[in-house]
Amino acid sequence: MAGGGRGPLQTYRSGSAEDFHRLYRATYPQVYRTLRAILRDPAEAEDCAQDAFVQAFQAWSRWKSDGPAEAWIHRIAVNRAISLRRRARLRSVPELLRRLRAPRAPEDPSDIAAQRDLLAALRAIPPRLAAAIVLRHYHGYTNREIAAALGVSERTVGTRLNQARTRLRKVLGDWDFSLEPLPALTNDNQESYARR
Repeated sequence: MAGGGRGPLQTYRSGSAEDFHRLYRATYPQVYRTLRAILRDPAEAEDCAQDAFVQAFQAWSRWKSDGPAEAWIHRIAVNRAISLRRRARLRSVPELLRRLRAPRAPEDPSDIAAQRDLLAALRAIPPRLAAAIVLRHYHGYTNREIAAALGVSERTVGTRLNQARTRLRKVLGDWDFSLEPLPALTNDNQESYARR
């Protein structure tokens, strides 16, 4: 199996609430980790993931099964993250100052131990490049699956992957970096949800 422990793609019926629930449970951890690599903080990634799934659920009856539902969800989520980062850049200085003064939640020790340099480097490159590299090396998607998720051609995916690798190497130097998946945490009900 490819990185991230992905199994074979599932089949889903458009408009079926039960199938959407299965899709949610199967893809939420991957979507969250992708958004976590693109956005600046875990809370934003979680909010963005939830918003993406709400948007997807509202459009579920119109989803066409001509491509994998998993890729469709990733496309919605990545587009929301890109929009969110764009809006964040446009925030006014007073809003930024207000947010900086807000108390921060204590850091999770597992976050500190995570690949801090790599995550910082991913956040420093454009979201479209980070999304491609995370979907490829973190979740094990093929170029075709990434193309479907991002709504671009396979050739564009290849270009983005090469650009992302080049930029990451410039930021990280000779450091031998890896984009192995972080384990998902489990809640009290033993349902796996990504908190990374």
